[in-house]
Amino acid sequence: MATPPRTEQVIDPVFVEPPDFAAGAPAVRSVLDSLHRKTGLVTGAAALLRMNQPGGFDCPGCAWPEETEHRKRLEFCENGARAFADEATRKRVTPEFFAAHSLADLTMRSGRWLNEQGRLTRPMVKKPGADHYTPITWFSAFELIARHLNGLDSPDQAAFYTSGRTSNEAAFLWQLFVRVYGTNNMPDCSNLCHESSGTALTQVIGSGKGTVRLSDFDAADAIFVLGQNPGSNHPRMLAALERAKQNGTKIVVVNPLDEPGTRRFRNPQRVDGWVGNGTELCDLHIPVRVNGDVALLKGLCKAMLEMEAQSPGKVLDRAFIKEFTTGFEDFAADIASTAWEAIETGSGVSRALITEAATIAAAADNTICCWAMGLTQHVNAVANIQEVINFLMLRGNLGRRGAGACPVRGHSNVQGDRTMGVWEKPDAIWLERLGTEFGFTAPTSHGYDTMDCLRAMDAGKVRVLVAMGGNFVAATPDSGYVEAAIRKCDLTVQISTKLNRSHVVSGNTAIILPVLGRTEVDRQPGGEQFVTVENSMGVVTASRGRLKPASEFLKSEVRVVAELAVATVGTRSAINWRRLADDYDLIRDHIAKVVPGFAKFNDRLYDDGQIELPHAVRDQREFATASGKAEFTVHELPALNVPVGQFVMTTIRSHDQFNTTVYSDNDRYRGISASREVVFMSAADMTDLNLQAGERVNLSSGDGEATRTLSGFAVVPYRIPRGCVACYYPEANPLVPFDAVATGSNTPAYKSVPVRISRAI
Repeated sequence: MATPPRTEQVIDPVFVEPPDFAAGAPAVRSVLDSLHRKTGLVTGAAALLRMNQPGGFDCPGCAWPEETEHRKRLEFCENGARAFADEATRKRVTPEFFAAHSLADLTMRSGRWLNEQGRLTRPMVKKPGADHYTPITWFSAFELIARHLNGLDSPDQAAFYTSGRTSNEAAFLWQLFVRVYGTNNMPDCSNLCHESSGTALTQVIGSGKGTVRLSDFDAADAIFVLGQNPGSNHPRMLAALERAKQNGTKIVVVNPLDEPGTRRFRNPQRVDGWVGNGTELCDLHIPVRVNGDVALLKGLCKAMLEMEAQSPGKVLDRAFIKEFTTGFEDFAADIASTAWEAIETGSGVSRALITEAATIAAAADNTICCWAMGLTQHVNAVANIQEVINFLMLRGNLGRRGAGACPVRGHSNVQGDRTMGVWEKPDAIWLERLGTEFGFTAPTSHGYDTMDCLRAMDAGKVRVLVAMGGNFVAATPDSGYVEAAIRKCDLTVQISTKLNRSHVVSGNTAIILPVLGRTEVDRQPGGEQFVTVENSMGVVTASRGRLKPASEFLKSEVRVVAELAVATVGTRSAINWRRLADDYDLIRDHIAKVVPGFAKFNDRLYDDGQIELPHAVRDQREFATASGKAEFTVHELPALNVPVGQFVMTTIRSHDQFNTTVYSDNDRYRGISASREVVFMSAADMTDLNLQAGERVNLSSGDGEATRTLSGFAVVPYRIPRGCVACYYPEANPLVPFDAVATGSNTPAYKSVPVRISRAI
């Protein structure tokens, strides 16, 4: 698979020395520029004042929680403002656009170009053999989809994908429709990002969710930020880190790249964010080699166990370990038998630096560990997360204020989707409650996750894909394989707000159903509606759109699901789907009866505007594991399976993108502009290969017929460990082998891909 064809001109990147801080005046200028270009300053600024505020709408970006005690009038970040402006753009994709652009033309366009065309406005269909989308009525679209679904030999020949932009109400109705239809084939974006976190945490603490509240950051003595770049991906987190730092918290950053967003924060809502140096966040940066985290974490634990041996009773929380955990003896024996030399080789970090970080942890009464996809997208990702829990448990940092595990989700309601039952592996208790509430027998066989769904498409076992939100094609690895598998489908349906590559790489028949964005007023027969979303810390908040819809033809996601259900299963279901879509309170009443933690859901929302879900680990130190205790685990050091002369590539995101949505070819925090086709590389490795800054190279992964190649990427010198390189996601996805997935979670290993680098001819 070679570099995909494109019509846009290839431009040489411009690269300068990256800044040593995040946010500040440049962030404000960026927000104003986005509003000016996309929404208009007056309209955009007025709407932003309602984002993440009571009675307003939840940010369509990341899942970082809103402040309560410290909430500001401007409770948004640069990236959230850009996500808002991107959704609220004045540009429109009309039927005339599709008449002017064939699929052959659109397939050659970049994802950024497709996104820039604006909001989708009408239902569209691509008929078999056609090279253009043409308009279709909503009624005809639902009937066509229903004919395809009901014409399959089995419901398991269909798959239903969701992304984290979907609300709780839409997600609950979605999984209900899919299960009434007769399948559990519900791949979702969790499979691609934090599935490893949920799998690992459930196994060892009995819950797949994080164990901290936002207020815990104010009480932490140490915060370890692992495999995460909050400056670009979760900028509102920087305010929490700033406040913690001002309280005396020590912050340790574990990341192959030395990112400005974890070094210094210039808070644009403070005077010193404009005229001063801001707040220095990082006390210690650990430049771990790509996928060296198991080795590093075992090193941290080894150093702490050695400190305990020297000062018995002074380092470990023996009382916590004895009362609340199991497996400590086997874990400690494994750590003792792991040589420092192997730890240093595996992590790429010296014993002295690891011991320095362990000393910070040993001195802290309360420690929080935060992580994101830098830990979750490796073959050994589940082991990564469980080693984090081992590290936390040594000092009892679970179930108390100021301490705990904090997986930071990258999309606003990806956690809520799973809470609402969007999962291919539902447990029997969930299915029984759902069936009792709605009077049907739900299917019990496990369905396909995202990767298994693609394999089934390739094998002809899945013939219809219905996707609500997201960019299924661009988000998945091994682009050549994925696009070929998608094109084998009889029908693909995209329920979307904006155009992306999943609309142009499609099945034989393809349908686009345009929906309201979260920022827009949702008016139904029962009156103006609001929806809810769940953030990374288990708080569910109300979200009410405020802007005029982009088109009179848009429907809400809830309404689309209801009408699709009526067309497909209406004659064999007693559920009044349309009544549920008329009044979302009715959906929430059902959620209250089916989903644990949502009792009196509507009453609590109308009283407080939000609810906090219970968490047994956080609140009672109760662990729903087989042993009834938190479990120490033993993991081998991952083998360094990188052939001589090759590099380990990790994929990264720029500061000017959100997930697969790329806003520009610039990356302010890494000093890059004009191009994303770059490979970040250490200066020493460049010297070894006799490469100059800006020189074009080819990157290849795999061997023989399975070789994947991207051509003409420009080399950029950067602070990254030797033997490691970094490229932007999703541009580098063609290099990620389809079968390289995390053991136990099936998440693609985007973050550790062996590649060969050769000079472009």
